[in-house]
Amino acid sequence: MSENRAITHSVQTSGLADILERVLDKGIVIAGDITISLADVELLNIKIRLLIASVDKAQEIGINWWKSDPALSSHARELHTENQLLRERLERLESRLTATA
Repeated sequence: MSENRAITHSVQTSGLADILERVLDKGIVIAGDITISLADVELLNIKIRLLIASVDKAQEIGINWWKSDPALSSHARELHTENQLLRERLERLESRLTATA
């Protein structure tokens, strides 16, 4: 008498997309430090901080550097250009004031 027994698992397997969705929804932080020393003299110290999260989650925790990076945002690029023009104008005005004083 031969019985065919199937192995059942209590843990459901999730697809890669489900795992990625969970990680992006919750966020994950990976941190590490690497130090290279020679004869008790520190030659190199590298601090690694990695945050993996969705844009919504990042904004929720106060991270939104891509909004102010001129390389990534046209609005930030416009503000950067305007800021440079205003600085140049201010320098010209200050030099005129110094010349007349």
